[in-house]
Amino acid sequence: MKVLVIGGDGYCGWATALYLSNQGYEVGILDSLVRRYWDLELGVETLTPIAPIKQRLQRWQDLTGKSIDLFVGDINNYDFLNQALHKFEPDAIVHFGEQRSAPFSMIDREHAVLTQVNNVVGTLNLLYAMREFPDCHLVKLGTMGEYGTPNIDIEEGYITIEHNGRKDTLPYPKQPGSMYHLSKVHDSHNIHFACRIWGLRATDLNQGVVYGVLTEETGMDELLINRLDYDGIFGTALNRFCIQAAIGHPLTVYGQGGQTRGFLDIRDTVRCVELAIANPAQPGEFRVFNQFTEQFSVGDLALMVKKAGQSLGLSVEINNIDNPRIEKEEHYFNAKNTNLLNLGLQPHYLSEALLDSLLNFAVKYQHRVDHSQILPKVSWRR
Repeated sequence: MKVLVIGGDGYCGWATALYLSNQGYEVGILDSLVRRYWDLELGVETLTPIAPIKQRLQRWQDLTGKSIDLFVGDINNYDFLNQALHKFEPDAIVHFGEQRSAPFSMIDREHAVLTQVNNVVGTLNLLYAMREFPDCHLVKLGTMGEYGTPNIDIEEGYITIEHNGRKDTLPYPKQPGSMYHLSKVHDSHNIHFACRIWGLRATDLNQGVVYGVLTEETGMDELLINRLDYDGIFGTALNRFCIQAAIGHPLTVYGQGGQTRGFLDIRDTVRCVELAIANPAQPGEFRVFNQFTEQFSVGDLALMVKKAGQSLGLSVEINNIDNPRIEKEEHYFNAKNTNLLNLGLQPHYLSEALLDSLLNFAVKYQHRVDHSQILPKVSWRR
């Protein structure tokens, strides 16, 4: 099967592309490489040294004998996208190619507009291009952040309701908390429309917060290593906490720390994508899978990192700092995640061994940390 990974130079995309290639899929990467440009714009660097994309792909081929096609360009350029699809002729498209940071989208008007245009228009272009490939299956990375924090259980994409004596199953209500999350809601509506009207087939993977850096493939060689962001713009909670612990910086818990989210290991991200590809949606079907394995509050994560860090001889403190976001800091959160488990996902649960591994990894590369990038710099109240 031929799989095109859009955004294959990024954190989730790179790990997924190598994993699928290793599993025997014929893989192509399509990426504008804009994520590297945004690092330069913001003056931040990933903890790990990331080689140029062509060097990464050559190293993969040298080690495994497997080649990955590369298409460098922007899916907001419809002509480029259309030509790439006709050249590669994918059976499935995995779409990671979006600006994925909530703080980035809230920097100012310019970054909000950039996020919405980049994400929504790029996905719209893809949907129109896929009309010429009606059998192709779109696997799109969504986010659990589309749902917000409702005071009822979160279902997988749809909810059955009764109203005035009648019953219907409708898309689950969305309450996004940033311009980024709002762009993902727009994507979901547009993809659902394309499936209903044009008969496309799509799976929306509403992913939780991803942690970890190593998969079997990215751990093969230094040139294949994945990015690991720790800054206040692109860093995610558990990864940030482990890196803060490694350099002796107090863990930055926003507000009360009761914010609860779904989390999953990067190794489960790549497996979930494969399960979706191997079990495609039907023509006209828009499936939604909630892609996470466990739920934790931010405060609980910090305590786990503190305990694991102390067992390694690190001095770890926790600081509750002013929350730069506008969000509930104590709330009900119970999300369903049965679809991927039913397809055969065997989760990697967050363990002390995994925390030890991530902390040791952070210690190894601690010399690359820019301490000025640790604290959040973007406020939702601007």
